[in-house]
Amino acid sequence: QVQLVESGGGLAQPGGSLTLSCAASGSGSGFSISVMDWYRQAPGKQRELVARSFRGGQILYVEPVKGRFAISMNNAKNTVYLQMNSLKPEDTAVYYCKIEDNTGRQYWGQGTQVTVSS
Repeated sequence: QVQLVESGGGLAQPGGSLTLSCAASGSGSGFSISVMDWYRQAPGKQRELVARSFRGGQILYVEPVKGRFAISMNNAKNTVYLQMNSLKPEDTAVYYCKIEDNTGRQYWGQGTQVTVSS
């Protein structure tokens, strides 16, 4: 059973940076990540997609984070990252990673809180 463990959330000042990590464990030898997503959910709002990366290289970002966030993956470690720069108070949310493996199964992380405040 694949499990995703997120880390890296916390408190940052406006203009600051944080890097989120999402490590997949419990996978078999044939496991690989096909699609990786980062979502976020702010209080009172619906969960929304932030960034998506396909194994083939295509990357998508939602407009509010373009130029500030970067999604990446370490295939050898089955770990995905979200580098967040120039953080704004409106980036405050619980951030979730989601991956789709090479069989089409989807897995969610437990979420990590990001708070941007002075």
